[in-house]
Amino acid sequence: MIERQKRNPGGSEAIGVIEDVVGCKWSLAVLMRIRAGVHRPGELERAVAGVSKKVLNERLRKLQRHGILEKRVFAEVPPRVEYRITALGERFGALLDQLAALQREWQGP
Repeated sequence: MIERQKRNPGGSEAIGVIEDVVGCKWSLAVLMRIRAGVHRPGELERAVAGVSKKVLNERLRKLQRHGILEKRVFAEVPPRVEYRITALGERFGALLDQLAALQREWQGP
């Protein structure tokens, strides 16, 4: 089962989403780890140094609300949850890659 939340609640614009995610170190760290293949909450908690369970869950929900992540709940005992990048999240990730490349250019050799 895939849980999807309404994308861009309140009619937020792309710039607002970018500011909301890029302006938050935890959101970026979580997104980077998921893009690198870490999909389960417990793994994410261990992979993102210093993040608390509460903050991690808040950031995961925020990234879902923006349509960047989707939550998959598997009907198993015990329950298993995974987070995956959406198609929009892939496009968003490409923007982040371009920003990182621009940062490297500004820093120089």
